[in-house]
Amino acid sequence: MKRSSSLAALADVAGVLVFAAIGRRSHAEGLTVAGVAATAWPFLVGTAVGWLLVRGWRRPAAIAPTGLVVWVCTVVIGMLARRATSAGVAVSFVIVASVATAVLLLGWRLLAAGIRRRGLNSGQSNPAAAQSTR
Repeated sequence: MKRSSSLAALADVAGVLVFAAIGRRSHAEGLTVAGVAATAWPFLVGTAVGWLLVRGWRRPAAIAPTGLVVWVCTVVIGMLARRATSAGVAVSFVIVASVATAVLLLGWRLLAAGIRRRGLNSGQSNPAAAQSTR
């Protein structure tokens, strides 16, 4: 796997872990490694399935299809796994989890796309400056 793919996968895992940690903190459940892992594992399984389904390593930072497929799989499979293990899947939790994971999993991709676009545009907006550096 290329370095960019590894970093993208790590960013997605970090996003899910941040989601789980914030959720535990907001419900006063404690921020232990075991606790965060127990909360995060269903969503991490969903993230992994999403990466495999969309072959995320091909275009790891793409918002579509990679980011969208990973996000949807993270939420849907995460909720199905929680339900299968008798964990809570209240409608309000599904909504909060969907919004939070969208921000975390799609947000870094949007930022990366903006940075790439800005870098491309800065070189094109002033051709004389680009030629003077050659």
